[in-house]
Amino acid sequence: MPWRLGAPLSAAAACVLLVAGVARAQFVSPGPETPGAVTNPAVAAALALQNLPRPAVPPPERGDVVPAQVQRWREEARAYEYGDGVPRDALRASELYCRAARYGDAEAQYSLAWMLTNARGIERNDANAAHLFVAAAEQGHVQARNMAARLGTPLGPPPPCLRPPEGDTLAEVGVAPLNPAAGVPAAPSVPGAARAGTLGGSASIPRALYERAPIAISSYVQLIAPEYRLEPGLVLAVMAAESNFDPLAVSAKNAQGLMQLIPDTARRFGVRNSLDPAQNIRCGMAYLRWLLAYFEGDLALALAAYNAGEGAVERYLGVPPFAETRNYVLKILISLGGRRTHGFDASVTPPSARLVAMREFAGAAARR
Repeated sequence: MPWRLGAPLSAAAACVLLVAGVARAQFVSPGPETPGAVTNPAVAAALALQNLPRPAVPPPERGDVVPAQVQRWREEARAYEYGDGVPRDALRASELYCRAARYGDAEAQYSLAWMLTNARGIERNDANAAHLFVAAAEQGHVQARNMAARLGTPLGPPPPCLRPPEGDTLAEVGVAPLNPAAGVPAAPSVPGAARAGTLGGSASIPRALYERAPIAISSYVQLIAPEYRLEPGLVLAVMAAESNFDPLAVSAKNAQGLMQLIPDTARRFGVRNSLDPAQNIRCGMAYLRWLLAYFEGDLALALAAYNAGEGAVERYLGVPPFAETRNYVLKILISLGGRRTHGFDASVTPPSARLVAMREFAGAAARR
């Protein structure tokens, strides 16, 4: 049955016709004017798409990368993508977008995903694009949210442009080999009256952090932390990053109090008043204890989950590629002197089912 002009083709039928067209083109004698040319425009366009270059992953950066550098990469990438003041170069644009995307730039993640989805001078890759759209969407990028809804849940591991490079400070300081044998830390013995120096033993608190916390808050944390098998230094470091020790702090996302509890977390752990300091601190400790058990003592993963949610950590097989989360994790790890692991109470919750995949993914990245 011949196809009627204007009748819609199914995907399978279109594919059959395209393959048939390519086959015919291979046996058509080239014309005298354009030797070797394919005369069918649709076939020529399909072949052109097939031959688009695949963008290369840029090498690790040297030294720390500041936000201003990430912004410059994104702006330079946009110039190369659109030929604004420089010759249009899709490969160069994709590489620069990738550099910025690795450091959590939502606009770069969206722009690279758009290039991959629409084959804008580079090979189309919907799987990688889906990951990039979701990463940007989770940071509040509206257009990325719409595209992510269209492409659906990303499958497979995140692409290299959503993984921090091996030379990145966060990779060097914060990504620790997971150690199920870490066990439960001993209940720390903390000298409550001392207010100077670095406290010893399992309750070590960096001097600067200890002196920064109000005495009433630090004393309460030191008293209660052993109940949750947490080191007071970790709790104070999280509190400093979350609220700067302001018991009345409320964020734009309605995170409240010293430990910045969102309403879902407060309900999850039975908190009635998130602005009550005692309830707030206990809830934050309960959540930290749960996260450390869920990620078997890996501080980078637990801290990333406290900031972005455990679902995001599992989806990206590590610290999510969000600028806020990366900076949050790095800030706390540095304040703890580069600590990479913490004891955990395995009786609180079974470990994440994604931990095996995380270990495999981290191991593969380390071998590259």
